[in-house]
Amino acid sequence: MQTAGLGLQSRNDMLCGVSGQWTCPQAFTALRQARPGRSRACNVRSSAEFSVSLPASHLQSSQRALQMLKATKGLNRYAMEKKSSIIAIGLTIHSAPVELREKLAVPEAEWPRAIAELCSYPHIEEAAVLSTCNRLEIYLVGLSFHRGVREVEDWLSRASGVPLADLRPHLFLLRDRDATGHLLRVSAGLDSLVLGEGQILSQVKQVYKVGQACPGFGRHLNGLFKQAVTAGKRVRTETSISAGAVSVSSAAAELAALKLPAPGLPAARVCIVGAGKMSRLLVKHLASKGCGRVTLLNRSLARAEALAAEFPDVEFQLGLMPTLRDAVAAADLVFTASGSEEVLVGRELLEGLPPAPLDGVRRFVDISVPRNVAGDLTPARDAAEVFNVDHLREVVAANSAGRARAAAEAEELLTGEQAAFEAWRDSLETVPTIKALRSKAEAIRALELEKTLARLGEGMTNKQKKAVEDLTKSIVNKLLHGPMTALRCDGADPGAVSQTLANMEALERMFDLAASTQEAILAAAAARK
Repeated sequence: MQTAGLGLQSRNDMLCGVSGQWTCPQAFTALRQARPGRSRACNVRSSAEFSVSLPASHLQSSQRALQMLKATKGLNRYAMEKKSSIIAIGLTIHSAPVELREKLAVPEAEWPRAIAELCSYPHIEEAAVLSTCNRLEIYLVGLSFHRGVREVEDWLSRASGVPLADLRPHLFLLRDRDATGHLLRVSAGLDSLVLGEGQILSQVKQVYKVGQACPGFGRHLNGLFKQAVTAGKRVRTETSISAGAVSVSSAAAELAALKLPAPGLPAARVCIVGAGKMSRLLVKHLASKGCGRVTLLNRSLARAEALAAEFPDVEFQLGLMPTLRDAVAAADLVFTASGSEEVLVGRELLEGLPPAPLDGVRRFVDISVPRNVAGDLTPARDAAEVFNVDHLREVVAANSAGRARAAAEAEELLTGEQAAFEAWRDSLETVPTIKALRSKAEAIRALELEKTLARLGEGMTNKQKKAVEDLTKSIVNKLLHGPMTALRCDGADPGAVSQTLANMEALERMFDLAASTQEAILAAAAARK
């Protein structure tokens, strides 16, 4: 599912490029080896030296394609595809280090702005942002796949300040079924570092909630994220994938227990920076491992007090952020899980502090993105050892092995959820045809009514004219009732959707609606923009 780097190939496409800019990495390497300098001539024979006779079937196909191109002259070429592409592009803990992920992280408060900026590009109709400590993923509906990808790449580079050449090796790119399937797997916890962890589902729910107030979070993405939330809930209730403690916080507590010298957590002095959901889970898992004393720092005391009230068996010492240096000085183990976008613990803060009480080395477990602890601290120079979310892999490996069977069950369940979404999305294709058919019928009715009233002369009263007009409307509505019924379905039954799409294509041929349907699609896209 993940397609890292350029390797940006998805299962749908081996991307040969956005205007020739992207190539398969192996092909690009071979090209550089064959042509290391711009001045060196490319070793390709000219057409005079090398000619090919195409089979007759190829020539016929080319002629038909040329005729179709001439027939559609004047139409917007993007309108030739009835359905816009759903695209997922971004980076995750599987493809990018935390040093890069933190530069692209988008705080929740900035999601509406990011969506608005993305939708201001000409080929992006809808957008959504999923930003967590382990991933930044942009979901969009693009009027043009290649141009939409180019535009979101431009946004990523501008927003993060990271050159595109440095971003591309770490990006994944997925399209349509691959993109929708990926989001369902993410929501189910199958793409998480900790397999089956529950926090990602609440984060997907939050994207859906925030999107309700954003014009750029349109019908397709609204339906997709709604389906993803449903899928995530079903996986956790109908399989055993979430059995036991599985989260970034639980993995962090496990990692700390592994890194501390004996007697471990029961004897260690622990400090937690931040009082959010991740900190609450940290306290829960630390307490289960014998930790009975915690210093808890936060920007507001009220939130820290609320968290402490949930754990009456743990002895808390509460403080505000200005007391950070004193709290760190007294601690053996420091967890940072705050929403700060700046480094809170660096070499300057540690300078002059006494050795850690337990064994002289302070251990920092930083599960914030962007990171809150400087990554260049060392035991030799700073008497400090730093671990971030990327270091959780060694804890996760053992956890994932026992969940393989539950993951397989979840994959089967997600297949059905994806089929339901695709059926719903396919059912939307009939909307432009319905509008085009009704518009054509109305245009014919109005024209024929005008002709008839002109022939009847001025002797008719307004009441009589109204009766004739009502008669024409009634006839048209009764004639359209059958075709309109054949074009409507709720999208819940894939078989019914297939029949509806067949009806749509038949009606488009019978009533010559192709051009009108494309105009309706373009008009709808323009209205959304």
